[in-house]
Amino acid sequence: MLGKAVVGAGGGNKALKPSFVSYVRPEEIHTNEKEVTEKEVTLHLLPGEQLLCEASAVLKYVQEDSCQRGICGRLVCTDFKIAFLGSDESALENDETQFKNKVIGENDITLHCVDQIYGVFDEKKKTLLGQLKKYPEKLIIHCKDLRVFHFCLRYTKEEEVKRIVSGIVHHTLTPKRLKRLFLFSYAAAIQHSTAPNPKSHTVMFDTLEDWCWELERTRGSVKYKAVRVNEGYKVCERLPAYFVVPTPLPEENVSRFQGHGIPIWCWSYHNGCALLKMSALPKEQDDSVLQIQKSFLDGIYRIIHRPPYEIVKTEDLSSNFVSLQDIQTAYAKFKQLFLIDNSAEFWDTDIKWFSLLESSSWLDIIRRCLKKAIEIIECLEAQNMSVLLLEENASDLCCLVSSLVQVMMDPHCRTSAGFQSLIQKEWVMGGHCFLDRCNHLRQSDKEEVPVFLLFLDCVWQLVHQHPPAFEFTETYLTVLSDSLYIPIFSTFFFNSPHQKETNMGREGPDAQGKPLSVLTVWDWSVQFEPKAQTLLRNPLYVEKPKLDKGQRKGMRFKHQRQLSLPLTQSKSSPKRGFLREETDHLIKNLLGKRISKLINSSDELQDAFREFYDSWHSKPPDYHGLLLPHIEGPAIRVWAQRYLRWIPEAQILGGGTVAPMGKLLEMMEEVQSLQEKINEGHHRQEALQAETPSLLRNSVRLSSLFPFALLQRPSSKPVLPTSGWKALGDEEDLATREDEFVDLGDV
Repeated sequence: MLGKAVVGAGGGNKALKPSFVSYVRPEEIHTNEKEVTEKEVTLHLLPGEQLLCEASAVLKYVQEDSCQRGICGRLVCTDFKIAFLGSDESALENDETQFKNKVIGENDITLHCVDQIYGVFDEKKKTLLGQLKKYPEKLIIHCKDLRVFHFCLRYTKEEEVKRIVSGIVHHTLTPKRLKRLFLFSYAAAIQHSTAPNPKSHTVMFDTLEDWCWELERTRGSVKYKAVRVNEGYKVCERLPAYFVVPTPLPEENVSRFQGHGIPIWCWSYHNGCALLKMSALPKEQDDSVLQIQKSFLDGIYRIIHRPPYEIVKTEDLSSNFVSLQDIQTAYAKFKQLFLIDNSAEFWDTDIKWFSLLESSSWLDIIRRCLKKAIEIIECLEAQNMSVLLLEENASDLCCLVSSLVQVMMDPHCRTSAGFQSLIQKEWVMGGHCFLDRCNHLRQSDKEEVPVFLLFLDCVWQLVHQHPPAFEFTETYLTVLSDSLYIPIFSTFFFNSPHQKETNMGREGPDAQGKPLSVLTVWDWSVQFEPKAQTLLRNPLYVEKPKLDKGQRKGMRFKHQRQLSLPLTQSKSSPKRGFLREETDHLIKNLLGKRISKLINSSDELQDAFREFYDSWHSKPPDYHGLLLPHIEGPAIRVWAQRYLRWIPEAQILGGGTVAPMGKLLEMMEEVQSLQEKINEGHHRQEALQAETPSLLRNSVRLSSLFPFALLQRPSSKPVLPTSGWKALGDEEDLATREDEFVDLGDV
């Protein structure tokens, strides 16, 4: 019809050049979108969640389209999340295969997950902070899980724009008090409801019995004891109510300096050596106080240095390891590689991506963390020496290194329940300041350091290199990192057990003094359906074979040290190790830390580490024994599933590990089906197959970053340097074009 009008307007038979362009006014867009907005997704509120502000006629841009098209809907802000309610039909096409989170939707952002907010004013991008004098026409939200959201407010009413932008900025970026967190509203709302019970056997380490059980499991009960001297947190608010110390240590010494300077037990190896940690004593200028501290530390060292039975090496993580500032700076540079606003920005940085990755130093920090853990393992395994980790508060790098050592040395920590128990023991009860390190209260950006995320990244390197050794998958690690920002779980929202108990326990806001009902992140049924939880379990995991009674009886007569793996050809004698340790201690007192650092970084230490490292890697790995990672340059890789999952250009359709994993799961289902037919009959198995459909039936259509990137449309831009694809223009399909000369530049 428009074509006829154009021809008639020209008059005569002269052929006109088709130059008519039809524009649709924004008012007509609203009129045409009325039917669409009626089909918008309903806003689902959690118990205790309240709607704060909203705006209609908001466009959510599609990222891979370089913000050329979008979906119309409502943008709402509650005291829990920012949510976009649109009618994205494509997202509902394959509803059965979606890896859905029951708490957070695809278009939901928890307030704690917001990293930065930008506004676009006259095509200029500016950071939004505090009170706004002018309101943007576009809103860009960068999330801590590396998602990027684009919202167009050009067609939204001015009053609604002011409310929604001011509300989002205020409730995400301004400092807040602890009691104002949604965690408390949610806990109060579910107080009288039945909270789900964790199905896993995670040890929470909130009772004396849990610590005694861990001592028995690791055979450390002979030399170490669990104490209750801190019950009610009378001695130290930083320490848990129960913990483990060396048996000869008098309990009154714990209260002498409020828990500082006390060796806290972390874990025992089967050869009798142990891993301990200790926080430094407060720095005092008064000579008399310094003398008291020195005599106190001398007494502590005499207790833990008991030749020839106990040889202890002190590892000062505050002076000869990466600093918190290094971690913060490296991750700030590293995450910018993945916070991509559009396809053009991705291709602009693609040509220099590896140089930017190297300059961030994030992978180098991961390598240093793994190397430090291997050095400590060499002392425990090859030299039969216990190791004492020293840090100012023993709640950051101590948690990181001690956890990595246990994952590498203890196969129990590579099971799902064991790994969760490890995090409870070393991080939650160990006093890691999740509230400050994740900056949940937005009170200090300087304190925001991703130490726990660094630990998960290090564990991912191990999972990637040795998949059969782990009961959980990289998807498990990814959703665990996402759970850091979901404020319905108490696991990652407090600085210490004392802070949690004070605010949510008997002294909490409940009028009757009854503790609030809180959820732990370890109950995965809160976030995922049983079908989705199968993606958290590793089908390649090699379970430890069960020994019969005769074999177990034979194992009892072996000496503990004979169980140690023969990883090195020769071991240093305990006597020489003790003399060297005493010499180092004497030099440190007489000549200062500078000479001590030179001795600790000597060639002898490097040679011992290299011999131990090469010797282990020359033998086939034992998935139920000691497990060491490769730490050479090419071996440390980017955790693609977590960091690249929201970038369509980085996805491989039907490629990666998805295809073989799909075939493996199909084979396992077939084996399970045959087994069920044998055990329970044919009819029972047909019902079972109907109940548990596979998530990977059409693995060829899935992305390499499955399950987070399912059937996303890949970018049409060719994989060429920037100078090449820019010359191609915006053509969607070069195959349909007529032959013509295309200048690709210097490719």
